Amino acid sequence: MLAAVRSAAVLGIEAYDVTVEVDVANGLPQWTLVGLAASAVKESRERVGAALLNAGFVVPPRRIVVNLAPADTRKEGTALDLPIALGLLLATGQLPPGSLDGCLFVGELGLDGTVRAVRGALPIARRAAAAGCTLVLPAANLGEAALVADLPLAAPASLGELVGQLARGAPSRATATATPAAGAPRPLDFADVVGQESAKRALEVAAAGGHNALLVGPPGAGKTMLARRLPSILPPLAEPEALDVIAIHSVAGLLADEALHARERPFRAPHHSISEAGLIGGGSTPRPGEVSLAHQGVLFLDELLEFPRHVLEALRQPLEDGRVVVARVAASVAFPARFTLVGAMNPCPCGHAGDPAHPCACSAADVARYRARLSGPLADRIDMHVAVGAVPVRTLGAAGHGEPSAALRDRVREARERQRRRYAALPGARCNAHVPGRWLDTRTPVDAAARELLAAAAERLGLSARGYHRVLKVARTIADLDGEDGVTVPCVAEALRYRPATAAQPVAPRAAAAGA
Repeated sequence: MLAAVRSAAVLGIEAYDVTVEVDVANGLPQWTLVGLAASAVKESRERVGAALLNAGFVVPPRRIVVNLAPADTRKEGTALDLPIALGLLLATGQLPPGSLDGCLFVGELGLDGTVRAVRGALPIARRAAAAGCTLVLPAANLGEAALVADLPLAAPASLGELVGQLARGAPSRATATATPAAGAPRPLDFADVVGQESAKRALEVAAAGGHNALLVGPPGAGKTMLARRLPSILPPLAEPEALDVIAIHSVAGLLADEALHARERPFRAPHHSISEAGLIGGGSTPRPGEVSLAHQGVLFLDELLEFPRHVLEALRQPLEDGRVVVARVAASVAFPARFTLVGAMNPCPCGHAGDPAHPCACSAADVARYRARLSGPLADRIDMHVAVGAVPVRTLGAAGHGEPSAALRDRVREARERQRRRYAALPGARCNAHVPGRWLDTRTPVDAAARELLAAAAERLGLSARGYHRVLKVARTIADLDGEDGVTVPCVAEALRYRPATAAQPVAPRAAAAGA
C-alpha cells in the first residue's frame, strides 16, 4: 500500500515542501530510504522503527521504500522522523485513510515515541501558513511557531498520543503561553562609563544611523566596555525584523525561549580565533555564521587586528550587500547579514602609541606592519574611526555618573523614526547607513558651505567615492539627531572628525578635523 504525508524542510532560512511517500510491498524484509537524505535523515530508520515498536505499533516484516520528494534536493536534520512514522502507519492500515489530510507534520522521534524539538520551526510555520495547513510539531517548538499569526497548531507529546487523536478525527489544537524569563540580568548602561564623552557621542551617532565604527585606543581605555553597551541604546526590533532574527537563530539551533517575545537586538562577539566559515557561514551543510546571527544587531570584533586577515577580508561583501551567499555544488543559500560592525584595536603592538603617560616601545616599521593588517578596502567600509583615550585613574571614583542609556536611546529612536519616514518608499533602507550614496547625495538638502567643506576635505584627505558618501551619511545622521532638516557645516565637520586621513591607518578624530 502507498501513503503520502505532507512535511517541510529548511534550506537557508526558508522552508520548502517535502512529500514523504511510503510504499509497503511484499518481498524480503528491508527498509530503503531515497531522496537525497543526509546522514541524520538516513538514521531515521532506527529511530522510527524503535519508536513504533515501543509505542505499541507493528512494523511488518515487508519491503518498505520511503521517498522524500523532491528527490533532487538534499534533506537535512531530524524533522522528517514523525511524517515517516505516520506514513508507515497509514500504509500498513494502522491509521484510517484521509486522517492526515490538511496537516503538515514535523518532529524528531525518541526511541520511546516521544516527539522532540527540531531546528527551523519558524520558517516551517511560515510555509504551513502559506499552504493553509494545520502544523503538527513538537511541543518544545510551539512558542516559536505561534509567532505566525492565524496558524492552527497541534503539539502532541508522543507518537501514540498523536495517532490516538488522528484516529478520532483530527489532532487537538494547541496554544502557546508566553513565559518571559524571570530575574533577567540588569542590562549594561552607559551611565557606568566614566568620561569618554566623545566616544559616547560617536557611538550614539553610530546607533542612530546604523554606522560601522572602529574604536582605537590603549589597553584599558574602555573600548570593550563602550562597545558592549551599544545595544542598550538601539531601538527595539520591529515585528518583521524580530521574525527574521528568530528564524536565523532557530535554523542555527541557538534560539532561547526567552528570546521569542523579547525585542532586543542581537549582540555577537566572537573570539579572534574564529574561522572564516564560523564568521561568514558555511560548512558542508550551510549554516549561518556570526554575521548572520548579528543580523539587525551588533557584531563586535574585539582585538580586531588579531583576527586572521583572510577572515576580516571576508567581511567586505556582507558589509556592502547586507547578506551572505554560501555557494555549494548542490545549491546556493543566502543568509541575511545586515549588522552594525564595531571593532576595537590598539594603536600599535604595545598599545601605547600616542599615550603621553606610557612611552611607545614600537618602531615605526612595527606600527606600520601592525596597522597594515587592516586593509584599505575594509577600513574604507568603516564609517567612523574613533579615538578612545585613557581615563585618568583619579577620575574613576569621582562622584556622579554619565548620561544613562535611556536618554541616549530616546534620541536614537527619534532619529531613526525620521529616517524611517524619509526612506519609506526606498526598498531595503531603514537607516542612513543602508541608503545608496548617490541617492542620498542627490536627494538630501546640503548647505552650499557644507558641500564645499565636504568636497575640500575629500580632496585633502584622499577620500574615495565610497568614503565621500559615507561621510555624507554620517553627517545626515548627525543632522537627524540634532533635528535638522538639512545637512549643515557643523554636521559635516563632526562627521569628518570620524574619518581618518588614510583609510588603512586610523588617526585621532580631532586631527582629521583639523586637516579638514
